Amino acid sequence: MSSSSHLSLQQLGWRPFFQQQINLDEYDTCLFCRVVEQHRSKIVVVSDQGQFDIRPSNIAEPICVGDWLLINKTTNIIERSLERQSVFQRKSPGSKVDTQLIAANIDHLIIVSSLNQDFNLSRIERYIAVAKDAMVDPIVVLTKADLCENNEEVTNKIHQVQDLDAMMVTLAVNALAYSDLEQLTPYCKLGQTIAFVGSSGVGKSTIVNTLLQTESMKTGSIREDDAKGRHTTTHRALKSLPQGGLLMDTPGIRELQLTECETGVNETFSEIVALAKQCRFSDCSHQTEPGCAVQRSLANGELEPRRFNNFQKLLKEQAFNSATLAERKEKDRNFGKLINAVQNESRLRKKGF
Repeated sequence: MSSSSHLSLQQLGWRPFFQQQINLDEYDTCLFCRVVEQHRSKIVVVSDQGQFDIRPSNIAEPICVGDWLLINKTTNIIERSLERQSVFQRKSPGSKVDTQLIAANIDHLIIVSSLNQDFNLSRIERYIAVAKDAMVDPIVVLTKADLCENNEEVTNKIHQVQDLDAMMVTLAVNALAYSDLEQLTPYCKLGQTIAFVGSSGVGKSTIVNTLLQTESMKTGSIREDDAKGRHTTTHRALKSLPQGGLLMDTPGIRELQLTECETGVNETFSEIVALAKQCRFSDCSHQTEPGCAVQRSLANGELEPRRFNNFQKLLKEQAFNSATLAERKEKDRNFGKLINAVQNESRLRKKGF
């Protein structure tokens, strides 16, 4: 979004959910702004008055692209952030025990996977679980359809993805062909916000450029030996679409660890959850127990072993990460109580008690 752009609140995604959070005083004293870019030392926001930079130093809560903020018209200071309608997050990469915000107030999460060596059903399931947990509609876009040897290969992989969720939209495209990407038009309308996730090199930035009809994001080739991509997007940013909606591209995510995502995992694998309720024992681990409906379904070929194994893997992962985060939060609370106690004791001593 250029500094000269003036978008209406409706174009920025404003809706009754956010309006109901505003009191009468804030209508008079604040601008309603949406975060469209996030950098180390500043954030870029847009209101119906235009685009400007602010420093988020005065607000304690973490901010991410897509958030709505109330900015004081006089001081240009953030008064507060609004409750999110949806939030996309993950466990921070590496060994750091924390949650990293990716995007807020997204309507549709576009999961991009190429039809080459990157195609991986278990990874797609991981993204679907995150989307469902955030109550965001997932849409799978399979790229590089033009490079496939035959249509049968494309059709087969589309069916494999659709078998994960019969109600989920799945598209196969040539990311360079605007006519192919017109299939995404229903999700790019006025007031709608879409976000893209997927491994590096699958064509996210190419899709962004094609939808925007510009060279907004750099694109790069993939490595020939393993079909892995080079990172070409370096920061998250909301872009205004010709169709009236907003689009956000994210840096390629190679590591997407789940945290506090049990609901999303259970919804993604709902048929396994339903089977588990039929087991003889309520605490069945679905391994060797008699009367296990899950093992019976695996044995007769109704349930795919890959899908069951990934279900168990994702449940264990999110449980471990969630427990680790909970332990850290408890330690932080206890440390905060200790600091308060020391400060109170110091104040009492100064007063002679």
